[in-house]
Amino acid sequence: QVQLVESGGGLVQAGGSLRLSCAASGRTLSSYALAWFRQVPGKERQLVAAISWSGGRTTYADSVKGRFTISRDNAKNSVFLQMNSLNNEDTAVYYCAARTGYRSSNNGNYDYWGQGTQVTVSS
Repeated sequence: QVQLVESGGGLVQAGGSLRLSCAASGRTLSSYALAWFRQVPGKERQLVAAISWSGGRTTYADSVKGRFTISRDNAKNSVFLQMNSLNNEDTAVYYCAARTGYRSSNNGNYDYWGQGTQVTVSS
């Protein structure tokens, strides 16, 4: 089993930045693809960014390209999401997720999930 714990969420003004972290325990993540999803009430959980097990390949939602950066540190068993130029539409609960195999944009393909961290962007 893999346990994922997110941190770093909070309240930020539009145009500001936040860095989310997700730490894993129970198993090393070095062979897992990792991702960040976000969800707002009444809507499906959607991919924000995903990263391959090696860190060499990444995928981003169009809405965050150029503003968000996903990275991982396998030595620390962690994945990060640097979020810059935040706007109101980025307000959501952010979840990290892990799966064996290739990165995927489909939330149903992920095996493990964190509990989520709230990000609120104020204008």
